[in-house]
Amino acid sequence: MKISTSFGRKVLGLMCGAALVMPLAASHAAPAVPPVDEALMRETIRTLSSDEYEGRGPGTAAEPKTLDAIIARFKAAGLQPGNKGQWLQDVPTATISGTNRSPLTITGGAATMTFKPSSDFVVGSYRITPHTEVKDSELVFVGYGINAPELGWNDYAGIDMKGKTAVILVNDPDYAMEGENGLFRGRRMTYYGRWTYKFEEAARQGATAALIIHDTFPAAYGWQVVESSWSGAQHFVQTANDGADQTVANGWVQKPVAEAILKAAGKDLAALTAAAQQKGFKPLPLGLKANLSFDNTIEKANSHNVIGVLPGKTRPDEYVLYTAHWDHLGRCKPDATGDDICNGAIDNATGVAALAALARMNAKAGPAARSQVFLAVTLEESGLLGSEYYAQNPVFPLARTVGGVNMDALYAGGPAKDVTVTGGDKSDLTAILRKVEGEFGLSESSEDHPERGYYYRSDHFSFAKRGVPMFAVERGTDLVNGGKAAGAAISDDYTNVRYHQPSDEYQESWDMSGMLQDVRLFYRLGRELADSTIWPNWHPNDEFRAIRDKSLAQAKGK
Repeated sequence: MKISTSFGRKVLGLMCGAALVMPLAASHAAPAVPPVDEALMRETIRTLSSDEYEGRGPGTAAEPKTLDAIIARFKAAGLQPGNKGQWLQDVPTATISGTNRSPLTITGGAATMTFKPSSDFVVGSYRITPHTEVKDSELVFVGYGINAPELGWNDYAGIDMKGKTAVILVNDPDYAMEGENGLFRGRRMTYYGRWTYKFEEAARQGATAALIIHDTFPAAYGWQVVESSWSGAQHFVQTANDGADQTVANGWVQKPVAEAILKAAGKDLAALTAAAQQKGFKPLPLGLKANLSFDNTIEKANSHNVIGVLPGKTRPDEYVLYTAHWDHLGRCKPDATGDDICNGAIDNATGVAALAALARMNAKAGPAARSQVFLAVTLEESGLLGSEYYAQNPVFPLARTVGGVNMDALYAGGPAKDVTVTGGDKSDLTAILRKVEGEFGLSESSEDHPERGYYYRSDHFSFAKRGVPMFAVERGTDLVNGGKAAGAAISDDYTNVRYHQPSDEYQESWDMSGMLQDVRLFYRLGRELADSTIWPNWHPNDEFRAIRDKSLAQAKGK
């Protein structure tokens, strides 16, 4: 889970985000919403976040009892096993720890240049192999490393990257804009700006390696974050080819390191950056070669997703998802009292409790037209791996998956006057959201810091990048009782005192009324999809439109 600045929690990547203020009086007649079972939610949070469950670490002794607890609640709600008669889906993972890292050596200039691992650069591999080596790989500056046909943009135009190392700028070409009117939506980051995309695209282009130039503002975090994130074990979903289709190595270099390398090639980073922000930029071979190597310690493991389903009554081969991650950090750094269990009550026992409550509500309401899938995923805290594995290996075809609702970290406290959204107005889900906002008398608040790309950091993203639009909306900070000051106090308490700490514990004194508001909203959003005939798509020129078009065409062809 990543923290958002709007409520000290992960911003959950809603498909719409432009500010919209609606009257607090409901403007639509709201369909009936079954009551939310508060007792069930409390009992679920209390159980899953108890010390007995040791922080719900995947692969630990706590995983089987966590899975049993979720399955028991799914059964009690009336769900059917969702994986071909089974409740569980295996999620095979690999953990790679790099060791014996060599310096990064650059040759071909007036003198050989050597840079130190960790302080000057970080590097790893997505390939499951005991040894990684990049030898005499030609450096090519590829601007922002973007290939976006729908925008007429290709930073790799006219070059064969086989055997070469891509040197890439972070974020999007128009990130410095104040508004969102640029080709790449200006200040709001698109997926093309995320470092994960840049490594994926370099691999698609056939590059041997990829190095992103770190710059604090467009990256949205300092070098210390990159260094700490890449110095430890890296977690991946196992694939049939052990990552052989990925680059041999990928990593980051400090901005001064990049400036020195480019100077050795007779180039200036600032000038190249300005050129790369213009349409028609062409990749630039630097006449230099990169060398580096490291060893890999590999551990393979297995965790599990839990899948339940309510079959649809008229279109059972069309699917709507409700998703939440069940995992947390397990045992962690002890606090001042010696408590070393990160219980994860808010993050994300609350989301699993919402899943259980929604399953019961939908079962009581009777079958929707479409089938509803309830998916409790693992390894979110390790990089969205449970949702990634399901999206790579869907039990229910993604081409037949209409959309869904992702839920993470519902906070205790009273109801709000608004909802907080992130990601911008990206898809047809916008219209549904605003209809339901009207029913609930809610206003809509835009996200803080759209340049930080929070939309791409939660489980819904595993589905979005494969074309499936997902709602993920959180209660805003303008509370009915106490207004924004009360909301800010709760936010500060969670962010500063509880987030990823042993103090994220359930309390009987919690005011659950705001969570009940959340669940009623989630019910309406999901049920609207499940009872409608709409097949929501991304807006034209959105980065996920092409893959959704292809998916829907395939489904129609069948």
